Amino acid sequence: MDRAAEDLTARARIRDAAIKLFGERGIEGASIRDIAAEAGVSSGLVRHHFGSKEALRDACDRYAKERMMQIGAELTQDGDLTGLDPLALHPIAFPLQLYLVRSMMDGSETATALFLEGVDAVEAWAAGYGITPKDPRGYAAALAAIKLSVLILRDQVSKALGEDITTPAGYNRIGQALMEVFTIPLLTPEQIDKIRKQEK
Repeated sequence: MDRAAEDLTARARIRDAAIKLFGERGIEGASIRDIAAEAGVSSGLVRHHFGSKEALRDACDRYAKERMMQIGAELTQDGDLTGLDPLALHPIAFPLQLYLVRSMMDGSETATALFLEGVDAVEAWAAGYGITPKDPRGYAAALAAIKLSVLILRDQVSKALGEDITTPAGYNRIGQALMEVFTIPLLTPEQIDKIRKQEK
């Protein structure tokens, strides 16, 4: 392997290790030394490629955002999510989702921007399918937040299910449950009309 390819591979390993540890521990909880050990490189090589932990975090933010947007585009290109397989998605998407949720909690502007883009996408999707909530933006924000809350409350959700949702099987189970939350109506059209009339 030539030096350029070797450096690229090392950089990607460092980035992936940082995404994993930042997602699990938060930015403050993962040191350069921890990340280097996870990636199987020296701390000096981490600094050579990224300079500082903040610069590494910025690189992780950009990569995670771009990759999740790519995955989202691939999943929604035909507008049909019924064939979505959370089990197949787990090894690719879960580390990125966990990282981005933790990054949002740690105040990342990039991660927050991705959330807002996700809200935009849900709002456009709903409009495209003729879904007409009273407050389209509120509806979209609520759906996006519900999906993220499962990861934020992953310890509590895992205890409720008796199964770790960070594992492929647990991730698949909660993913299927979320699909049902989003597709099984809680109220009949008549009940919805009654509620809306009472609100007027």
